[in-house]
Amino acid sequence: LAFCRGRIVRVPKGPLIRVVGTEVAIPCSVSDYDGPSEQNFDWEFSREADFVRIVSTWDSTFTSEEYQKRVGRGDIKLRRSSNDAVELVIRNIQPADQGRYKCSTPSTDATVQGNYDAEVQVKVISDGLSVSGSKARSSTSLRLSEGDSFKLRCSATTTSPEHTHLHVTWQLKSGSSWRDILSLTHEGKFQPGPGYEERYRSGDIRLDTGANDTYRLSVSQASSADGGAYRCLVSEWVRGADGSWQKIQEKSVEIATVSIQRTDVVISTSNVSVTERDSLDLTCNITTDRSGIFQAEVMWYFSASPDDTLSDAQLLLSMDHDSVVSDSTLISLSHVDRNSYRLLVRDVDVQDSGYYFCEAAIWVPLHNGSWHKVVERTSAPVSVVVTALEPDYDVFLNASKTPKFSDDPTELNCRITNVQDTEANIRFTVSWYYRQRLPGDDVVAEELLASMDADWTLLPGDRGRERIQNGEIIFFKKSVDTFSLRIQWTSESDRGDYFCVISAWSRHRNNSWVKSKDVTSTPVNIFWATQDYTLTVEAVKLKPFFVAGHTFEMTCKVSSKNIKTPRYSVLITAEKPLTDQSNPNGTTRIISLNQDSVVRLEDWTDQTRVDGVVLEKVQENEFRYRMYQTQISDAGLYRCVVTAWSPGGGGMWREAVNGLSNPIQIDFQTSGPVFNVSVHSDNPTIYQGEVADLLCIITTEGMPLEPDDMSFDVSWFAVRSFALDREPILLASLDRRGIVTQSRRNGSSDLSLERISPLEFRLRVHGCQDHDFGNHYCVVTPWVRSATGVWQREPDIRAKPIFLSVKMDVLNAFKYPLLIGIGLATVTGLLSCLIGYCSSRWCCKKEVQETRRERRRLMSMEMD
Repeated sequence: LAFCRGRIVRVPKGPLIRVVGTEVAIPCSVSDYDGPSEQNFDWEFSREADFVRIVSTWDSTFTSEEYQKRVGRGDIKLRRSSNDAVELVIRNIQPADQGRYKCSTPSTDATVQGNYDAEVQVKVISDGLSVSGSKARSSTSLRLSEGDSFKLRCSATTTSPEHTHLHVTWQLKSGSSWRDILSLTHEGKFQPGPGYEERYRSGDIRLDTGANDTYRLSVSQASSADGGAYRCLVSEWVRGADGSWQKIQEKSVEIATVSIQRTDVVISTSNVSVTERDSLDLTCNITTDRSGIFQAEVMWYFSASPDDTLSDAQLLLSMDHDSVVSDSTLISLSHVDRNSYRLLVRDVDVQDSGYYFCEAAIWVPLHNGSWHKVVERTSAPVSVVVTALEPDYDVFLNASKTPKFSDDPTELNCRITNVQDTEANIRFTVSWYYRQRLPGDDVVAEELLASMDADWTLLPGDRGRERIQNGEIIFFKKSVDTFSLRIQWTSESDRGDYFCVISAWSRHRNNSWVKSKDVTSTPVNIFWATQDYTLTVEAVKLKPFFVAGHTFEMTCKVSSKNIKTPRYSVLITAEKPLTDQSNPNGTTRIISLNQDSVVRLEDWTDQTRVDGVVLEKVQENEFRYRMYQTQISDAGLYRCVVTAWSPGGGGMWREAVNGLSNPIQIDFQTSGPVFNVSVHSDNPTIYQGEVADLLCIITTEGMPLEPDDMSFDVSWFAVRSFALDREPILLASLDRRGIVTQSRRNGSSDLSLERISPLEFRLRVHGCQDHDFGNHYCVVTPWVRSATGVWQREPDIRAKPIFLSVKMDVLNAFKYPLLIGIGLATVTGLLSCLIGYCSSRWCCKKEVQETRRERRRLMSMEMD
């Protein structure tokens, strides 16, 4: 490919046929060249034999004398289109310019390869194209109505000696530019312009040919967009030597100026405001200067929004072009004059408010007696506002019952007064509201208690919904003009302002009810003076001193003020030291007694001492708490939490105030032993399948004890991580009675927990697996027997964890697989050798007889 590569200069394939007096552009390009990207070109001309230099891109002295004037005037010039292409432009070409044109490129290549010039023949013919308008019309101005049809004609002929084709295009001047309407191409095809495709397919725009080389443009259903200047553009085309079509000249002539009178549809009035029960009168006017026979079709529409389309709007009434009106009871449509149509809506109501518009279509008769729609328009919407007839009335709110104390009833009456101008189609409903009164200028939004719809159905609000459903708040109609609200038991949260809203509803033609007016009453304040509740609780320790194992006893005395017939509920709480692992929050709820004297254990979870605490009512305002066989773990501060209840509405008890007693401390002064716990393992790193031994060792300090006077609860835990950042998992536990409890395990390993000495406990993990690794520790709960023979529980002691690591025995893991693999490979090799030997011995044996060769001496060299 590199050796075949060379410079190529190209010009169009001739001959090039051009018309005298036109502008000619002959392109020339070069490719596959070396050197700079921008190439230079020289043009020469020859009529017969010798070439005359015309123009060059790089040498200003290249032009010969006979072409210097034309080049200087710009009649002949070079126009560069790219670095490797130029065009020779000849303005107003003449017959003398007919001949051969040669394009040359100076060499910039390292080696001479390819062609450096190319020639093309140019033939100049006479101008035989003539274009003219229709001679039948003396005026070039047409005035038409929208929807009319019109025709325009132009004539185009050619006497060219060559075989040329004409391309005829009808154009419309839109602003300052011309727009194509329809063309008959030089290849005999019809081509509609942009935006005229649909009208061409429907036949509204046609281009017909007639005698004397005439071309007629027919336009039907003319619109305002068809107005403007029309011209006929004719171009002459010839087929080149390479088979492509070339345009050699173009002429145009303006045919006519068409003005289209637009048909408008308007409603004679703008925004309209009418009163309910009146009539609505609207007129639709059609503006047109059409003088011939035509009939109009009118349709009236209604929509709630001005932006709605015809498909979304409601058709009210219509009249076709035969003046047939669709049927309607309250709406009528009449023909006022030739171009006006009146819509009358009787007995309007509020629902008729909205936007009205009319759509009109003009029909003209055809020659066969049928009617044809020529134009259709829709008017701008007219806003119609129907003002409701509001009744005139006042609203008065008063309280027939007001509370003096809490839980007293409250009753409010909302009365309609001074009713005027009401009809039988008016109905009244009520809505009740509450607003809390705050000190100062703070504003609180009102809250809806309940409301009624047009059918007098009660709709409860968010406030007091449950009380309304339970019957604590009652709404009823006391008389025709009075609505009442009753609160059976008024509480402090009900204090505030109350007001009512009376709504008037009007019945419409479709028997629906629409709210027409709201009147709000003056608020009524519900308030009564109250004194703050006071509650005092005093706790007393009955025994000043006691030791562990004895009974703890305390009483709580309660006194209250400003509470009517109170009852008390009591809760005993204990504040333990923070070292208590069972209750890290510090406060424990032990036992409670409600206002109905029902006792309940709260957070007391010691199953061995279920009956160890008692709370009883001694008097109406005195309660006694007892704790039997106290333990050292019971040390802490004990309080009485008392709640005073007063009788509420409906037999329910209402919480009034809470009180907290002074603390009573239980503190044991003991000098017993001190226990310490540690975890030990001789081999914390083991292999899978082995047994891991973990020892929990307890040591004592201080006063020595006999082994029979102390016992221990031991629990083993594991944290499956290198760091103590996960929840501990209970492995097993051994209580002081010797009962072992194990947690559920998912792996194949097993656990055993045993006591090997009075102060040592051993945990064994049998058949250790990967998941048995982690930090292991034990938690010990000591029990010590006091001198009175009572077992006392000491605080829990947690040992420092030890990390158990489980490794994999690689030799044992791969021993049996390796032996099996070697054995199978050996058996397979021996079997392969046996099969090969047998096959070669008996199955593939073949007798081969070797041809006997005679032993002859070589001939001597002398005989060669």
